[in-house]
Amino acid sequence: MNSFSGKAISWKVYETWVELELHREPANEIGSETLTELEQFAAALDGLAQESSALIIHSSLKSGFSAGADLRELYTRSLELSVEARVSGTRDFLHRIHGVMNALDAAPLTTIAAVEGICFGGGFELALTCDLIVAGKMARFCFPELRLGLIPGFGGIPRLNRDLGNAVVRDLLLTGRSINTQKAASCGLVSQVVGEGEALRVARATGAQVAKFDRGTSIAAKNFAKPIPREELKREIDLFCELASRPAVMEGLKRFVESTDAMPYLP
Repeated sequence: MNSFSGKAISWKVYETWVELELHREPANEIGSETLTELEQFAAALDGLAQESSALIIHSSLKSGFSAGADLRELYTRSLELSVEARVSGTRDFLHRIHGVMNALDAAPLTTIAAVEGICFGGGFELALTCDLIVAGKMARFCFPELRLGLIPGFGGIPRLNRDLGNAVVRDLLLTGRSINTQKAASCGLVSQVVGEGEALRVARATGAQVAKFDRGTSIAAKNFAKPIPREELKREIDLFCELASRPAVMEGLKRFVESTDAMPYLP
């Protein structure tokens, strides 16, 4: 399947790359609908790699790349469940999203996140599965989960620990502050900072560039330089589920859902 158009995502094969577009209003929140469509994409990856050299993930929404997990859906569903059922459902969702993220992380393609605007929480974790991040100068990156009594749950911290220094990881995790593209580039998170609105164009140029190299060599280099931290990812799921059982999490979700701010996910 070289193209797909869904409610939350779409993908299409271009010259030498495939583009995965995020377009779930209002801010590409990742909930059950998005996850189901991402699982379809993950299942198609090996086939797409037969005709492409690169994968570009981007958003078509003005709000930016992604605001993260769908907290409203999480809260609404949690209201109907016991603590035990809530934790069980959370663990199932995390195992599924980790399956998608790990497939993207290990994809036999050079993967590029073209980031504009907000790239928070689970959206940030999606970008972190990519080999390269190209960011518009107004992009911002953030892990706001501690405000909800949680940690990032889609694999973000193990991947950041793999790719960056501990000081940056702890700052993002423990303060909940967002960082701009200049800071992200200086610490090695972002590979290219470009003008506002230029991230997709530059990502496409990069996708064309990587097609010049032998794919077998590129895949071998990627596997050597980017091992998947599987044990840490398993521990993350356990810790997230442990925290999810606490009353503070429901209180944090309730405050978020009842917020009258236009964009309550902003730090």
